[in-house]
Amino acid sequence: MTLRILIVEDDFMIGVHLAEMLEDMGHEVCAVETTEAEAVAAADRWNPDLMIVDAYLRTGSGISAVETICRTRKVPHVFVSGDPASVKAVMPAAVVVEKPFRPEVLTTAIQRMIDGLPPL
Repeated sequence: MTLRILIVEDDFMIGVHLAEMLEDMGHEVCAVETTEAEAVAAADRWNPDLMIVDAYLRTGSGISAVETICRTRKVPHVFVSGDPASVKAVMPAAVVVEKPFRPEVLTTAIQRMIDGLPPL
């Protein structure tokens, strides 16, 4: 299944790497945004099937961006973070992939989110 994915990542190299990884998996990356405000605007513009979101951004918060976006419509999302425990403290049901990660770990997290399964 091809998904239209919005990436929210403030580290340029990680954003590029994520986009390449997702495209290699057969998905379409509709945008790579670096701030909370850009993420919210891009979600409205692109209506993504899934979001891959860095939980903590230099400008704003990935967690706040997801909360804002999901107030108007539910968009499946996977957080990426170097500190997954802090994301889970705020959003216990979140699917979080710890940085750095391998492509197969991200693939599993995406599949679990799409299938509506609980996080590992």
